[in-house]
Amino acid sequence: MFEIKVLFVTSEIAPLIKTGGLADVSGALPVALREIDIDVRVLIPGYPKVMAQLGPNEVVARFLEIPGFPPSRLIFSIMESGVPLLVLDCPSLYARDGGPYADANGNDWVDNSIRFGLLSKVAAILGSEESPLSWQPDLVHGNDWQTGLTGAYLSVAKGAVPNVVTIHNLAFQGNFPPKNVQLLHLPPQSFQPDGMEFYGNMSFLKAGIFYAYHITTVSPNYAREIQGEALGFGLQGLLHARRNDVTGILNGIDTDEWNPETDKHLPHHFSVAKMSGKALNKQALQSRMGLDINPEVPLLGVVSRLTHQKGLDLLLEIAQSLLDLPVQLVILGSGEPQMQNTANELALRYPGKVAAMIGFDEGLSHLIEAGIDLFIMPSRFEPCGLNQFYSQRYGTPPIVHSTGGLADSVVDCTPDTLKNGTASGFVFSGMTTENLYTTIVRAIDLYRDQRKWKALRKNCMSKDFTWKTSALAYRDVYLKVLGRTEYE
Repeated sequence: MFEIKVLFVTSEIAPLIKTGGLADVSGALPVALREIDIDVRVLIPGYPKVMAQLGPNEVVARFLEIPGFPPSRLIFSIMESGVPLLVLDCPSLYARDGGPYADANGNDWVDNSIRFGLLSKVAAILGSEESPLSWQPDLVHGNDWQTGLTGAYLSVAKGAVPNVVTIHNLAFQGNFPPKNVQLLHLPPQSFQPDGMEFYGNMSFLKAGIFYAYHITTVSPNYAREIQGEALGFGLQGLLHARRNDVTGILNGIDTDEWNPETDKHLPHHFSVAKMSGKALNKQALQSRMGLDINPEVPLLGVVSRLTHQKGLDLLLEIAQSLLDLPVQLVILGSGEPQMQNTANELALRYPGKVAAMIGFDEGLSHLIEAGIDLFIMPSRFEPCGLNQFYSQRYGTPPIVHSTGGLADSVVDCTPDTLKNGTASGFVFSGMTTENLYTTIVRAIDLYRDQRKWKALRKNCMSKDFTWKTSALAYRDVYLKVLGRTEYE
């Protein structure tokens, strides 16, 4: 029996529409919440990809006269996962080629403030007495800047329910010229420092933080980091002032999709009890990527955006020194042109030792996680991250920088942590090439000791990364916001 009703608002959801980790969270967390008796319904814009994948559906509401916005309607459907979906259908805003936020050339849609202002406004309508639906949420849960105005609209709505906002990446804030306050029919008093004003602009994300009853982030460590200047992106003062209302909850992963025993992308399945398939996947990966077939040489892997945030400039800088150890290196990703060029140049200069594929291939990403020996993830900052979870689940110890969710989800391998069974990778502090290099060398030294290496891999594969733990933590937040200590 459902005890809490939640309207979950997001700008993307896997598998219907995805640009990053937000879609994975939006696709998986509502499923886990419903499994613990929380009635979650997801509100999502009606992009072409979403509309094309809808199953049986019906129009449940029409919004013809929302001041400042074109006419729209609400379509109800149910995802294959069983999660009810409310699709905000507004062709003039969402029926476009390109992505959710930008056109095919990567340029932001010039009317993004209107596009996601409407999403926030409809979320607020559904969370108030104005809702045309018979189903009424107990609270509204928004995600990232695209839903940030929800709280501002709720603050002046009749019979409004409380709201929660989750920050997936504080670096993306949705800042727009102040004229949008009037265009979006926001409360005039909201445009001030104690509101959504942010260095002369209006900020969707600042509004989300200011007006939310509670704020969550995607890892406990990131919740602390964003209250400091280095990773606060100008919002650290507000976040620190609201620190008692900030909770970090580590993401989970889809353990059905990422399961080495059943993964459809792998030529060879394996498990903790039967690891022979991992060695065969290594051979298959070496063959596919044109690397020398060598079971003994440590194979390092990267699946990532090639950007400054991800810290892969450090890896590329020390690549030649690493190859002398020796190691092999496989890179899958795209991003900054200079990093792409460097990766391609390394592959041309060191055939059989380095392989690079610029772009993305879902199947190859699974094979890399399964076939490599070490996963390299030296992010300068990482709100949560996902690949460090995938790596551990596939018996591939990750090498990570001590930041955000990486610090929360990877336990550094030391004699003590290896002995007590908690070690699950290699962690370094300080973003320097020297620190990354010495950590990789430390990992390779352990790799040479197969007894210890097998113990480390077993630790990795024994960790619980399911969404249930996260869902229970979100339930606690909901109960706190609703003023309950337990189900009533």
